[in-house]
Amino acid sequence: MSRDDLTKIILPEEKIPKFWYNVQADMPTPLSPGLHPGTKQPLGPADLAPLFAMGLIAQEVSTERYIEIPPEVRELYKKWRPSPLFRAHGLEKALDTPCRIYYKYEGVSPVGSHKLNSALPQAYYNKVEGIKRLTTETGAGQWGTALSLACKLFDLECMVYMVRVSYDQKPYRRMIMNVYGAQCVPSPSNLTESGRSELAKNPDTPGTLAIAISEAVEDAVQREDTHYSLGSVLNHVCLHQTIIGQEVKLQMEMVDDYPDIVIGCCGGGSNFAGIAFPFIPDKIAGRNIRLIAVEPAACPTLTRGTFAYDFGDVAGFTPLLKMYTLGHDFTPAGIHAGGLRYHGDSPLVSQLYDDGLFEATSVMQKGVFEAAMLFAQTEGIVPAPESAHAIRTAIDEALKGKEEGIVKSIVFNLSGHGQLDLNAYDNFMAGGLEDITPSDEEIQAGLKGLPVL
Repeated sequence: MSRDDLTKIILPEEKIPKFWYNVQADMPTPLSPGLHPGTKQPLGPADLAPLFAMGLIAQEVSTERYIEIPPEVRELYKKWRPSPLFRAHGLEKALDTPCRIYYKYEGVSPVGSHKLNSALPQAYYNKVEGIKRLTTETGAGQWGTALSLACKLFDLECMVYMVRVSYDQKPYRRMIMNVYGAQCVPSPSNLTESGRSELAKNPDTPGTLAIAISEAVEDAVQREDTHYSLGSVLNHVCLHQTIIGQEVKLQMEMVDDYPDIVIGCCGGGSNFAGIAFPFIPDKIAGRNIRLIAVEPAACPTLTRGTFAYDFGDVAGFTPLLKMYTLGHDFTPAGIHAGGLRYHGDSPLVSQLYDDGLFEATSVMQKGVFEAAMLFAQTEGIVPAPESAHAIRTAIDEALKGKEEGIVKSIVFNLSGHGQLDLNAYDNFMAGGLEDITPSDEEIQAGLKGLPVL
């Protein structure tokens, strides 16, 4: 059967990758070291031990090209992996484009998103070390949901600090976390000193991921049986997500195709890293491929941020990482793509972007939902608002190919469904969404708080 006749490309279960791909082995510029938040000196494993399992710390600093996936984790991956790669025939027809559009659908996971790819190994490595409880933050709730299930599967307690604006917008996400046995509270909360401090300054704050991270970290360091878990940004999280792009490469081979363009939305970076990092060696070797990270215009970290050392949280509990940032004090507007409302980016993503190995673009909220509506009406899947950023750019590239008369192969990461984001769609259809872009003055104000080294 030709590739134009196939709708879904499915790998057999035995083709689930046995190793994660570590892009640090192939980076032309090594990462700048993380710095201790107090001493500002390079971090050592002992500095991270109060927060993370040693197995994860080892992955954080490793430069080995391939790191084995533990059999216990790979067995659980079988619940939904390999995830299908779809050919978007309906969308292609609606656009009347000659381009081939594919989407990797991570929404088939039990929690409806790609986040379980990292939640499972994080829970596993902590369980092996005897940890009893994990704390975390979550924006839209995808990560919090994933870690809640992973903790239940490995018999760990789970405490989730959910950004208040998303907690209010997406109540069903909190309910699912509760179903999985986790506790979820809106952030900032009165449970931590950092949360109380933020509420004292601004009782009506919508919250940010940076505040929620401060709360989760503060909670974790106060208990011996507790570690902290992060759903994006860190090297080991990006590592775990590379199972996505590895599967895409195998699936494209099955239909004798190779992407001209690979697209992923980008907040902290795990989504984009997951699909794009396995293609970085091809790019370095001279392959003609474009990798595009798509972020909201309301939180334009790569496209308008600064490459500098910054904290990952508001209170300054986290290590200093060199990354593209809008400043840890920057509060993005309360757009409906809560998972992309983060002031910084993964150090790996940031360094590769600074080296020119991929592109970044920002898109407006209304255009994102217009693309999401078209995708839902042609492909049948209601996409998460975060993933819809990638859809917007995939559509734009397909229309550009049509205009130029160039046939391109386009692949994007559909990293989650939007069935619990229907309030956002309802607001869009009622004309209630705004296009929001921070002014230069607002961005400069956020950058004023960057630490002085």
